[in-house]
Amino acid sequence: MDLREFFYELPESLIAAFPSRNREDSRLLVVRRATGELIHTVFSELGNFLDAGDLIVLNDTKVFPARLRGAKESGGKVEVLLLERFPDQRSLWIALIDAAKKPQVGSRIIFGDMIAQVIGDMGRGRFGLEFGHSGDIKARLDALGEPPLPPYVRRQRKAMALDWQRYQTVYAANPGAIAAPTAGFHFTPELFDRLNVRGIDRALLTLHVGPGTFQPVRSAQVEDHLMEGERYILPAEAAARIHRAKQSGRRVVAVGSTSTRTLEWIALQKGRVEADEGIARLFIRPGDPFRVIDALITNFHLPGSTPLILVTAFAGLELVRKAYAEAIRMQYRFYSYGDAMLVL
Repeated sequence: MDLREFFYELPESLIAAFPSRNREDSRLLVVRRATGELIHTVFSELGNFLDAGDLIVLNDTKVFPARLRGAKESGGKVEVLLLERFPDQRSLWIALIDAAKKPQVGSRIIFGDMIAQVIGDMGRGRFGLEFGHSGDIKARLDALGEPPLPPYVRRQRKAMALDWQRYQTVYAANPGAIAAPTAGFHFTPELFDRLNVRGIDRALLTLHVGPGTFQPVRSAQVEDHLMEGERYILPAEAAARIHRAKQSGRRVVAVGSTSTRTLEWIALQKGRVEADEGIARLFIRPGDPFRVIDALITNFHLPGSTPLILVTAFAGLELVRKAYAEAIRMQYRFYSYGDAMLVL
């Protein structure tokens, strides 16, 4: 398919620079695949559109303060996005580096009282960094770092105090993501309690969101894009719940593209949902089968992005176009801090 099929015009005023005052107050557009019906509501009413026995699957990855701002020894400003720590080496990281000039191997970057040396150029903007600090390096990185807000938010403002709380789900538990699974932003403990009273259960998996989720599709043909791998874990207890739900004909409701890709990747590799861990590399496109999920909770995504392409694969291109046009007409808030959509 031509990538241009997945582009749309969005007024800049609809890009959410701040989260809603209360998580549950986000608007919710309900999309029924069978009829094409669109329903406007708020996220706190989610339970009215789910059934007893439905199982909600969420990604409990936790965003760490991966963005660092520093300077070269020459004085030029440098912005670093930590991607992944080398196993068992807290001082060695793979990172993206944004600077006016490409840093040279052997050069140093200064972050306050901590210095990092560029030890390798890995291509595609990635570099190996070795940090030097006399104390607890991880604690120092956490203190120096910022929540890694997406570029379209950062252009309007830098990270603020509220981002430490709100650029994170309330159930985040396992640090390792450089971007949040934003479809989960709208849930609260109180909402989970109300869903539980209705007989709607939940299960947790972990997929550490990396560059693959937000890497732009640069190929003119969607099929030519290759998805970068991201680490995941599906615990045995969660896998058993999901398997039982499928066996008994109950719906599995995935929260976000990351939960969806993890479940569908495991089912593709294993033939069923079972406990597993590894690296998921699944790029879901229109025409691909869905073996596990029956409904999807998602935010409104960037034009031409892999999450938007996944949503169109699940709901159909024309229906997604209709839903997005309606959301724009009704001035829904878009992207990470924006409103949500439930596809049934």
